Amino acid sequence: MAQRTDDPPVGDEKGTLAADVFDDGDKANQVGGGQGPVQEFDIERVEKVYKKLDLRIIPAFWVLYFLSSAIRSNIGIAQTMNRDVKHDLISVLGLTPKDTSTALTLFYVSYVLFDLPSNLVMSRLGPRVWMARIVFAVGVIGTCFTAVNAAWSVKLLRFLLGVVTAGMWPGMAYYLTLFYPPSRTGKRIGMYFTASQVSAAVVGLVSAGFQQMDGLGGLVGFRWMFLIYGLLGAMLGVGLLWWLPDRPLAPGETRTRSRWAKWLPASPDALTGEDAVVHYHDLRRVYHARPWNFRDLGHVLLDWRLWPLVLMYFGVVGVGIGTQLYGNVIIASINDKFTGVQISLLFAPIWMMDFCAILLVTPISDRFHQHRALFFSAAVCIQIAGLLTVTFALSNPWARYGGLLLIGFGLGPTVPICMTWTNEIFQKRHREVGVAAASALVSGLGNLGSITTTYALYTGWPADSIKGPHQYRRSNFTMIGILCISIASSIIMTVLLKIFGNEPSKKIASSNSSVAGSTYEFQDGAARREIRQRGFGRMWWNKQS
Repeated sequence: MAQRTDDPPVGDEKGTLAADVFDDGDKANQVGGGQGPVQEFDIERVEKVYKKLDLRIIPAFWVLYFLSSAIRSNIGIAQTMNRDVKHDLISVLGLTPKDTSTALTLFYVSYVLFDLPSNLVMSRLGPRVWMARIVFAVGVIGTCFTAVNAAWSVKLLRFLLGVVTAGMWPGMAYYLTLFYPPSRTGKRIGMYFTASQVSAAVVGLVSAGFQQMDGLGGLVGFRWMFLIYGLLGAMLGVGLLWWLPDRPLAPGETRTRSRWAKWLPASPDALTGEDAVVHYHDLRRVYHARPWNFRDLGHVLLDWRLWPLVLMYFGVVGVGIGTQLYGNVIIASINDKFTGVQISLLFAPIWMMDFCAILLVTPISDRFHQHRALFFSAAVCIQIAGLLTVTFALSNPWARYGGLLLIGFGLGPTVPICMTWTNEIFQKRHREVGVAAASALVSGLGNLGSITTTYALYTGWPADSIKGPHQYRRSNFTMIGILCISIASSIIMTVLLKIFGNEPSKKIASSNSSVAGSTYEFQDGAARREIRQRGFGRMWWNKQS
């Protein structure tokens, strides 16, 4: 292993600040994994550090998730682009409804299969390189969609897209826990999750422009869309190597680079100087994490807390993916006189409602982090109200469209809240492997809801997809039932946590008791603050001047 020598010491330019904040007994443990005393810093100083991390991490995550979401979902828009001249994806390739639902489903099949392995590899190899690899591969596969010419090629590429995308969403959630306390990740997950909503809206709006490019250079409109989004994704994947930082290092520790990574650019430092020292004391749990083993992974898989979270995610992601992939089809069924451009323009506001709900609800849910189930369930109830409106408001097409807007608003906060609750529960109970494994399993197994939506419901349910006023009625009823299961799961999780608690797992601690700090129970600055909810304290209207 070659040791990095190009990084300045953590501290001031002379490398003295890091040492000054430790006493003599603690200096010996800076790199060796000892815990030592935790230094307290003013909350204002800590907040400045996390805001500085926001500027480094959140914009990059937003852009990568925007492009990845566009590449993943643009197949839905392609089904209606230039439909009036038979240049839509279905007409050009001669796809049947079964071909379409199978192609959409294959993405989630491979995603479910590879989500956990991908996230575990990320925790071993390092998040920066693995995340860049994911985004680059998504861009390459997205570009290949330009050449699809038959049903089999669409199905193959959708399967491969799921393989290379696996690990992105849970990997981002895991990555955040290396830099932030779990109770503060909800707002930040929401921040970059808005990229998916903006992407869905922009893909719809921009597709109107791609439809105007139909025939340019011998390519139909949807092929131009696949090509441009794919190339942008591949270029972004390469650029992330220079921007995203790897996991933080303890003061005095230098980063080592493996032989295979010598040709890659060096990781930028997320924090330097006093900022790095403040972060170290506030979130020491991530600096002294011991390597996990397969026994630790087994303890995570057998933890009952995992399964209510999976069921919560199952329902909301199923409705979300169904709306994303079939929203334009549902809009077309409301009024068969809508043109392809009109459908695209009406599709965008659904995701603007989603976007607004995320920005409104997720910051508040962080401030009241002990009530995640309440915020989650309230949002799901709004989705149910929207589905009922779409199903029964048959005499008023615009009322049905309003139901889609309600679905969009209710969808927004649910996924970020579910992932944040997973982080909170499993980091405390199972440490780093708990976050890596649980977030991947909740995301992966929860996406079985996506498979249900794309294969068994809507166009995948032949009797339910017959055009008419009752089109998709039974699919909507099924999704309402699944959402009710999600609400029940969140309530059950809350009750069981009250009964059994969520203390650090004794099995994890005892599986390697010889490791320094193996009995450490997160006694850092953030852990002491997380005992109490922030509420509406320190908001702009009640800060002291």
